[in-house]
Amino acid sequence: MRKIVLAAFLFVSTMTTNVFADIKMGIILGFTGPIESLTPAMAASAELAFKEASDSGSLLGGKSISVERADSTCVDSAAATTAAEGLVSGGVVAIMGADCSGVTGAIATNVAVPNGVVMISPSATSPGLTDLKDNGYFFRTAPSDARGGQILADITKDRKVKSIAVTHTNNDYGKGLADVYVAAVKAHGIKVTAVTAHEEGKGDYGAEVATLASAGGDALAVLGYLDQAGGSIIAGSLDAGSFDRFVLSDGMIGDSLTDRFGKDLNKSFGSLPGSTGKGAGVFANVAKAAGIDSSGPYTGESYDAAALITLAMQAGGKADRATIQQNVMSVANAPGKKIYPGELKKALDLLAKGKAINYEGATGVEFTDVGEAFGSFLEKEVKGGKFKTKKQR
Repeated sequence: MRKIVLAAFLFVSTMTTNVFADIKMGIILGFTGPIESLTPAMAASAELAFKEASDSGSLLGGKSISVERADSTCVDSAAATTAAEGLVSGGVVAIMGADCSGVTGAIATNVAVPNGVVMISPSATSPGLTDLKDNGYFFRTAPSDARGGQILADITKDRKVKSIAVTHTNNDYGKGLADVYVAAVKAHGIKVTAVTAHEEGKGDYGAEVATLASAGGDALAVLGYLDQAGGSIIAGSLDAGSFDRFVLSDGMIGDSLTDRFGKDLNKSFGSLPGSTGKGAGVFANVAKAAGIDSSGPYTGESYDAAALITLAMQAGGKADRATIQQNVMSVANAPGKKIYPGELKKALDLLAKGKAINYEGATGVEFTDVGEAFGSFLEKEVKGGKFKTKKQR
């Protein structure tokens, strides 16, 4: 009798473990550092997709996802690598992130690829990541700055800027974007009066502001991060009266900037990846219902990155690292039934039946052959002291 009871206990215990075992996912973003005001909504958006899949009851026969967050810092590659190592050693099957390009490349090269862990970044945009030796483990739902820099230059031309000074953060993101942007504005016949790099985390940017002011121009392009150097350079320029019009890269667009400077930025404009298509509207409603402000940068891309991870597992029928890597591209692109935010249960059920899906998501996901989004861009301008979307580019 004792053996029968023990056997029954072991059977029930095993069944309980199989049914209720969590699938571990990692989210690594800059929760501290120069974009820390942007990352809470990005993380919440990714967690929304993971929760939607878990709550559906359709993920791999009823499995659920548990999420562990880690801090990339955005700028400290050593700290980001250590944080990612913690996620991987803790057993995550995939990583949503990282965010900034330098730390993303470091994590992919030193942690994710050697351990066979898929990373899907929602916001790393450096052109250099296109040629990353990733063995098919790195994807991004944000488009490259090779296109983003051109779009920003086109907007600069269309807004009749004739001369411009440029400052960029001194890392992979800033240098890559500045190279594209400067070449493109010159091709448009716009005079570039200066191109200077700046470091993050300094206490004073008076020297940088003085150099830019000396060069002059109709506007100052700030290609950096809103919560540290970029914001400080704008503050110094406004205080000195050297510039009152700013061209802003994606890392500079967020409510913390307009909360800080308000109507002083009313002549300013910029661009960031995004869409005004069907998926964007659907996502805005889904996010609002969950109490998430989706108006900030890269929220839709974060939701999409997490959704793709869950759908790749379902397509392969397993919650393991290799399965995700093998199936991301097939669920992201045609052919198949188009899937939008809030429709993950529908997608999971179709995949369980062996049907094909084409995940459109919040941002109109379509991957190139190296696993990065073609993407579209939103032209942003400051009116009444707030960022407004003018149109999709």
